[in-house]
Amino acid sequence: MARRKRGPSLLPESVRDQFKYEIASDLGLSHEIAVKGWADMPTRQLGRIGGKIGGNMVKVMIREAEKALEDSN
Repeated sequence: MARRKRGPSLLPESVRDQFKYEIASDLGLSHEIAVKGWADMPTRQLGRIGGKIGGNMVKVMIREAEKALEDSN
């Protein structure tokens, strides 16, 4: 299968990591992640986190873009 090249990220890695941990905490998975680490987490649980992260990141990026537009006017 061909690998897809991703463009540059819109958010710094530290911000993305912060989102991951916040969502994991909201889902009650922070203790399990602290014990097992991200690499040993079941795919089903990480998929729930990934979906939430993607949705939240889009909301934040839209909010920041709208704020930047308002500030520029």
